[in-house]
Amino acid sequence: MKNYKSYLHLIIVLGYITGAYFLLTSIYGNQTEKLQAENTQLKMENEQLESEKDYLQKKPGEIPGEDANGYLTWTEYEEVANYMVEKSDGNFKKSWALYLAKEAERYSIDPFLIFELLRVETGNTFNPELVGPETKYGHAYGMAQFMTNTAPWIADMAGLPYEKDLLYDPYYSMQLSLVYLDYLHNRYSNWDKALTAYHRGMTGLENYIEENGHANSWYAEEIQAEADSHQAFAAAP
Repeated sequence: MKNYKSYLHLIIVLGYITGAYFLLTSIYGNQTEKLQAENTQLKMENEQLESEKDYLQKKPGEIPGEDANGYLTWTEYEEVANYMVEKSDGNFKKSWALYLAKEAERYSIDPFLIFELLRVETGNTFNPELVGPETKYGHAYGMAQFMTNTAPWIADMAGLPYEKDLLYDPYYSMQLSLVYLDYLHNRYSNWDKALTAYHRGMTGLENYIEENGHANSWYAEEIQAEADSHQAFAAAP
């Protein structure tokens, strides 16, 4: 009987010890988890602060996915626009030039390349209502001289609606020219090919290369040469 009581006493003591152990484990375990959660939160906040610090230290235009501060860059756009207006004898309106300069930057395309393309396409007039001569494929319309068999799929690629009358809108026309030329340059990785394809069509480019052994048509050469002639202005302080 005495041994039975001793065993019972021992079991009770062990029960208290086990209970105390689990209680302490639970308390300190919760505290550990809480401390780990707080440490993780502090680490995340520190990383965010470091990221913001890096962001603020970057110069305008160096932040991936972000445009440079408009206040700091607008003067540059205006200078380019004024230059284009002057070079066009006032035919290329300043609002068009500002739009072109800003949008060309988004596509990393030299705005003077598009400016010269529009000049050649319109015969120096920059007439947004121009209707080109009749061909076996029909007429070309607007300042960028798009045909109705090409413009709809380029508009779709640009995420824009399509109506024939929109081709007379100078901003719409310029946007399509940027998207199409960007597409062609990405396709061919060559400005001679991209510009010749713009002028003759992609099949026309292949035919031209087959006949001449190269893609540097008069169209591509003239536009690039004239665009390069403006680089002295672009490089001026």
